[in-house]
Amino acid sequence: MSSISGPQSPSERYRASAERAAEARTYLGGFVRTLEFELDDFQREACLSLQAGRGVLVAAPTGAGKTIVGEFAIYLALQRGLKAFYTTPIKALSNQKYSELAEKYGASQVGLLTGDTSINGDAPVVVMTTEVLRNMLYADSDTLDDLGFVVMDEVHYLADRFRGAVWEEVIIHLPSEVQVASLSATVSNAEEFGAWLDTVRGHTDVIVSEHRPVPLWQHVMVGREIVDLFAGETTFDEIAAAGESDPSATAATPAASGRGFEVNPDLLAMARTESQMNSRARFGHGGRSQRRQQNQRGGDNRGAQQSPVRKASRPQVIASLDRQDLLPSITFIFSRAGCDAAVAQCVSAGLWLTTEKEQRIIAHMVDEASQDIPSDDLDVLGFWTWRDGLLRGLAAHHAGMLPTFKEVVEKLFVEGLVKAVFATETLALGVNMPARSVVLEKLDKFNGEAHVGITAGEYTQLTGRAGRRGIDVEGHAVVLWQPGTDPAAVAGLASRRTYPLNSSFRPTYNMSINLLAQFGRPRAREILESSFAQFQADRSVVGLARQVRSREESLAGFKASMTCHLGDFSEYAKLRRELSEAENAASRSSSRARKSVTEDSLSRLLPGDVVDVPTGRAPGFAVVLGSDHSAQEPRPAVLTLDNQLRRIGIQDLEGPISPVTRIRIPKSFNAKIPKSRKDLAASARNAIRENRPVLPGRSRNDDFGRAASLPDQEKRIADLRLALRSHPCHGCSEREDHARWSERWLKLRRETDALAREIQGRTNTIAKTFDRVCGVLSSYGYLETSADGAVTISSDGQRLRRIYGEKDLLISQALRQGAFDDLDAAEVAALASVLVFQAKREERGLRPRMPSVALETAVDIVVREWSVLEDTEEQNRLPLTGEPDLGLVWPIFKWAKGRHLQEVLSGTDLAAGDFVRWAKQVIDLLDQLAKIPGLEPRLSRLCSEAIILVRRGVVAYSTVV
Repeated sequence: MSSISGPQSPSERYRASAERAAEARTYLGGFVRTLEFELDDFQREACLSLQAGRGVLVAAPTGAGKTIVGEFAIYLALQRGLKAFYTTPIKALSNQKYSELAEKYGASQVGLLTGDTSINGDAPVVVMTTEVLRNMLYADSDTLDDLGFVVMDEVHYLADRFRGAVWEEVIIHLPSEVQVASLSATVSNAEEFGAWLDTVRGHTDVIVSEHRPVPLWQHVMVGREIVDLFAGETTFDEIAAAGESDPSATAATPAASGRGFEVNPDLLAMARTESQMNSRARFGHGGRSQRRQQNQRGGDNRGAQQSPVRKASRPQVIASLDRQDLLPSITFIFSRAGCDAAVAQCVSAGLWLTTEKEQRIIAHMVDEASQDIPSDDLDVLGFWTWRDGLLRGLAAHHAGMLPTFKEVVEKLFVEGLVKAVFATETLALGVNMPARSVVLEKLDKFNGEAHVGITAGEYTQLTGRAGRRGIDVEGHAVVLWQPGTDPAAVAGLASRRTYPLNSSFRPTYNMSINLLAQFGRPRAREILESSFAQFQADRSVVGLARQVRSREESLAGFKASMTCHLGDFSEYAKLRRELSEAENAASRSSSRARKSVTEDSLSRLLPGDVVDVPTGRAPGFAVVLGSDHSAQEPRPAVLTLDNQLRRIGIQDLEGPISPVTRIRIPKSFNAKIPKSRKDLAASARNAIRENRPVLPGRSRNDDFGRAASLPDQEKRIADLRLALRSHPCHGCSEREDHARWSERWLKLRRETDALAREIQGRTNTIAKTFDRVCGVLSSYGYLETSADGAVTISSDGQRLRRIYGEKDLLISQALRQGAFDDLDAAEVAALASVLVFQAKREERGLRPRMPSVALETAVDIVVREWSVLEDTEEQNRLPLTGEPDLGLVWPIFKWAKGRHLQEVLSGTDLAAGDFVRWAKQVIDLLDQLAKIPGLEPRLSRLCSEAIILVRRGVVAYSTVV
């Protein structure tokens, strides 16, 4: 693996110069002459590898220029008369890359293929989403003819748990003659990933660069003041180099301070002051009066932290950045509503970041981009608010925006006309929007289940946007000081380079049936075992096996140490363990029985019973007033002889409780009246003094002795004690020494057995999952086994081969069971939404009424099939297919019927951008269904009609998803 960072010596520079002179006569030389800048060393090395016919994995920070390597792969393909595919994880990045390449090579030479867009698909250079290439490979498309190079941009996306498996499918299935250029963010296990690529793709060079062309400085904004995070001048490259030399030491540790980049002491002092303030507020002077003031104001400040500094508002943050010449900036806010609110707050504060000339240019670009949007939709889309923010140089960027709006924001930001963007983390995935500074409002985010801290890898990915190559001398990352901020923790995030790439690969129904159709079962298992997921599992097994071997050696030593000359000490140790376990079990059983009988005795107490409470808050005699029927355990209310009302529970008793006497409680008794309580307590004292007996037959705890009696257990304990005393080793003078070694041996044996089970579980895990998937497919009739054991694909299975998505088998079953049969085009679109849509929130209310009886019947079929499928998957220990979601049925149905956008979105929590994105996924599924070979012609025609109905208005003119 090559790792390039730091300055070169004079001899190295001379050798590099000679190599460049030789390169001038090669393809690389021709490519360099088309550029307006010199290649960095890592770029040149990667290009040379491609030119020599090898694959490459390039791992470098965001903004370092990895895409130049991909562009050289395209250049090589064109020079050699071959095709090149450029794959990206998201459609927005595909569109952006298509525009760049079409401008460079001409529109006739470049195509674009995404789920809903097809432009010049037979061109020599085609930009596409990774799923499109996967689908081509399974369909054995003619478009793959003469393919020479595939560029996999943002290849670290294969760690994504929902879509990451697609990257591995492509890498595994691409023809061996195709060279792959994989471009990745900096990952800590690039060598491991490169070794896997070398295994499945042939010779692959791994080239890692930690160097950022534009230095990145780390800051914290305290109030309105921007303070350096590290003491002294420390850049990204210096931190990265220190991390390589000692990965365990971060900038927050004393070890790091010796290298000259300890945390700014002013920030540490601020954190200490804040901690002391909060400690005094909780435990010290004035805490109660402060809480009283907060309660008077109606506030609930439990858990709220105080700070010696006032947090800057969003407009103040942007104004501070503007004063220090740190715009344009991207502020990452992990909330769509927060992004929109930030723009609104800056507008309300009267913030203007643009000149009059810039405002005229912005207005022209915005009006030109929106000229096709129906005027009726502009208000629904929040167009005028959005336009006003843009004129001021302010914008939000998130998935809830209309795709056209996002595209305009991206263009204006790249042109330097929009100066402050408030974005969610999706912007960091690859869209080319570098800034001079990046601001992080918080270091935690909601992951759908809980608020969790961002990882070092996420921090690096987000802050990597700071610093525009060729424009900025340096980039700046700014973290806003929040109450409770730990500067050492921030420094740890900024200094760690741990971003491991872990596979999310697992066989799906579609993947499995395509593998079976193309390769047969034995070869399909081999292919799956070549996945990166299995590669990582196998590597971890090597380490585990080493631990098992080491522990087995230790076990042998322990066994020798516990050898007894009088007999088999292992046998004696087993008797000791069995006796100990039996005694503990008997003790637990006795305790449980005693607790049960005690609870029972409490539940049997009646109003008027006088009891003697041995312990607790009110020991002594008391009168039972009534039971608490809502409590999980019996807690009768009692009146003590000193007129206090209490409840007693099992914690107040030492065993079962019985009445010592009994009195009558008058009907007029009222526990709230002191005189009533006093009179009843006096009656109880008289009854105790007179020693009145409990009524005959009232002993309620006669069964305690029987419940506590455990004859079987006692007999077993007696037998084990006898066997122990009779054993030869019992008389050994070194018995206790042997016993200690025996305990160590047993503990290590259990740990070693657990490791062995873990190894067994990791071995062939992917192939085992594949076998279970095949079992489900067979049970549904998608696979057929002949008399000679040969497995073939049924006609239903052939249909499944052309269905791609998370609910692939459910979609196939819906077709098979006739769910689409009685629907019209609009209803077909609505039913397709049930099979793709997934609401952001998991809560589902009552099932909505469907727009038609036919659609109600169709949805019933889908839900029934999903329920059966989920049971089958549970039985086969497979990941469960997501529940059909009906939240998009009405919006898609209304849209397909031609309703206005405002009416479509009314009554939903869908943003316009969300609706467009899901509508395009509906179109994508409908397009898949329409193209299934052998599909009933009427249904195929209805799917095509449904696409036309959905692809209109905002959905049709949105070019980016």
